[in-house]
This record gives sequence, C-alpha cells and structure tokens, in this order.
Amino acid sequence: MFKLIGVIAGYYFFGWMGAFFGLILGSVIDRIRALGQGALNPMQNALRQAVFLETIFLSMGKLAKADGRVSEEEVAHVEGFMQKLGMTQEHRQQAIALFKQGATTDFDIEPTLKRFNSVCGHTKSLKQMLLVYLIVMALADGHLHEAEEALLSQIAGHLGYGPNAFKQLMDMVRNQAHFGGAQIDPAQALEDAYKALGVGKDSSDAEVKRAYRKLMSQYHPDKLMGQGVPEDMIKVATEQAKEIQLAYDLIKKTRSL
Repeated sequence: MFKLIGVIAGYYFFGWMGAFFGLILGSVIDRIRALGQGALNPMQNALRQAVFLETIFLSMGKLAKADGRVSEEEVAHVEGFMQKLGMTQEHRQQAIALFKQGATTDFDIEPTLKRFNSVCGHTKSLKQMLLVYLIVMALADGHLHEAEEALLSQIAGHLGYGPNAFKQLMDMVRNQAHFGGAQIDPAQALEDAYKALGVGKDSSDAEVKRAYRKLMSQYHPDKLMGQGVPEDMIKVATEQAKEIQLAYDLIKKTRSL
C-alpha cells in the first residue's frame, strides 16, 4: 500500500526521480509493517497450540469415560500415546492433568469445544486433525464402543461436521490406522486403500491423485506446526501420512498413475 502511495506522491512532487525514491521508501515501510504484523504470529501460534493441547486431552479423558469407567487399558493407551509423541515433561504433566479433568463424571465438553472453535475454528486443518487424533485414540484398543462413537459424532458436530462428513472421516482414519498392518486378502487390502484416501474404485485417476495430494498436504509437518499443532504431536500425523502413502502405492500398482 505505501509503495503505491510513495510512487504517486514522489511523481507528483518530484517527477520520475521522485517516483523512484518513493517506490523505495514505500517498499521499506511496507516491509516494516509486515514484520510488525508478523511479530504477533508467535503469540497467536502459542495460543493455538495451548488450546489444541487442552482440547485434545480433555476430549481424550471424556472419551475414556464415555462407557462409564476409565479402564487400565485406556490409561495405558493414553500413556503410550504420550510416549509415542515424545512429549516434553512439561506437556506430559499438563496432558495428564487435562485427561483426568476430562474423565470426571460431570465434565462438560461443550465449553472446551467452544473455546477451541473461537481460537482454532477458522482453520479447517486444525479441526480435522483434532478429530483424527481422537479417532485414532478411540480405535487404539482395536474396537470402537458405541458410546465412544456417539461422543465423537457429538464433537464432530460442534466442529461443523455433518453425519456424512464425519462417517467419511471415520472410514478414512479407520483404514489409515491399520493399513500398514498385515493383510491377508489382496482384494480387501485394495478396498481399504481406497477408503484410506476417501475415494472409491470408480474414482478417476485424477480424483485419486487429487485426494492423495490433499491428504499429504494436510498432514505436512510444517503446515500443521504453522497452524498451531504442537511440535510433539506432529509424529502421529507423520504416521498417518505413511499409511496414506502405503495406500496410494498399492492403488498405483493397479492403475497407470
């Protein structure tokens, strides 16, 4: 903006030479303004990270309590999840306290989700990654309880996901989460691969490629950290990306991609 003003003012008062110096001066002012605005980003990013961390572990506690009690297996899963993330000691202590708070009988998840939406809700990737992490946690014991699925659906609704969109994301994550494991039936493995990308066998090559590239972009570490996902939670996204790559590689073998 100041670049244009500098050119116009410089030309008006001093001719073409003035326009040249006005361009230089305006560019410098614009850069200073940009740096000043960018200086707020670390604070905004720190706030998003704090809210994301708070929401994920409060929700995990709520999920663990969804069937009426928090089992030793569920506690072990959460501890394994934190260990898998390589969380710092400070984040680990915060996560444990939040998990316990979320697991209390009378804990209301709605205010937490409202706060998440107010701070992170404008970024679709953050909302999706929150759901992905929660679905992965719910599936950690090998099966999804009806109460857990109902709570996940409720959370998804608060984040703006309709029933069909939630079901599609559930199918994708469910297949991404186990795709790298042993597969006995090649036909079933291929079907799972399509579900992992959120496409079908009838999808065109272009649609398959587009779905793959979109997912890999969503799980890119730099993009997620820039949007507010804590660094020590990026590892789960990296593992999901590996599963997506395996799925795409299998599909490629059956197509000329």
